[in-house]
Amino acid sequence: MLDMIKAVILGIVEGITEFLPISSTGHLILVDEFIKMHESTQFTDMFNVVIQLGAIMAVVVLYFHKLNPLSPRKAPLEKRATWILWAKVIVAVLPSVVLGLLFNDWMDAHLMNWEVVSAMLLLYGVLFILIENRNAKRQPRFTDLNRLPYQTAFIIGMFQLLSLVPGTSRSGATILGAILIGTSRYVATEFSFFLAIPTMFGASLLKVYKYFDHGGTFTGTQSAVLAIGMLVSFVVAYLAIRFLLNYIKNNNFKIFGWYRIALSLIVIAYFGLIAR
Repeated sequence: MLDMIKAVILGIVEGITEFLPISSTGHLILVDEFIKMHESTQFTDMFNVVIQLGAIMAVVVLYFHKLNPLSPRKAPLEKRATWILWAKVIVAVLPSVVLGLLFNDWMDAHLMNWEVVSAMLLLYGVLFILIENRNAKRQPRFTDLNRLPYQTAFIIGMFQLLSLVPGTSRSGATILGAILIGTSRYVATEFSFFLAIPTMFGASLLKVYKYFDHGGTFTGTQSAVLAIGMLVSFVVAYLAIRFLLNYIKNNNFKIFGWYRIALSLIVIAYFGLIAR
C-alpha cells in the first residue's frame, strides 16, 4: 500500500514536469531522496521512465483529432497536412533514435548524478531568461505549425539530443531550440508535444526491454504500482498541458528559467551540503 501512495506522488511529479520545461529527471531525483520505493533499483529506474507513457497519452488524447490523418471529419487537404506533420515529427526524431541508442547507456552510467542535473538546471534556466530577453523585440519567423520547414524540424530534433543529459529537460531543450531558430512560443511548444510521442514511446519500450533482458519480472504489486503511476501522470499531464498552452498565449518562459535556477540551488544545497 505504501508503494501505491509513492506511485501516486511520483505520477504527480512526472505529470507536472514532463511538458513544463523544468526537467522531470531533476525533480524525480530530488523526490527519490525522500520517497523511496520498496523495490529494486532496476525496477525503480524503469518505473521513472515508463510512467512517462501516461503523460504522453495525455498529448494523444488532447490532440487526437489534429494528429489523426484518417479522421473522417477531415477534408483531403487536411489529411494530407496531417501526414506531412507526422513526416516532420519523424524527421525531427531521427537524431534521438540514432544517437540516443548509441549513448543512452553511457549517459545513464556517467551523467545520472546530482552534479550534472543541478548544472543543467542552472544552465538552461539562465538560457531561457537570456533568449527571452533577446527575443523581446523580435518577431518569430514561423507562427504556423503547418508551415514549419522540414529543415527547421530536423534542427529542433537536434536540440532534443541535448536532453540526453539529465536535468536538461526534453521539452526545455526543444522549446528553447525552436524559439532560438525563429518559431513562436506556441509552435515551439506544440511541436515539442508531438515530438514527445515517438521519443518517449521509444524510450519506454527500450527501458522495458532492458529490464526484462536483465532478468526483471513484474509481480502483481509491481504491475499495479506501474499502472497507478501511469494513470496519475496521465491526468496531471493533461491538466499541465492545458495550463501551459493558455499560459504562453500571453506570457514568456522566463518564469520557468527562474524556477530552474532556484531548483538548481536547492539540489546543490541538499546534495552538496545537507545530504553529506
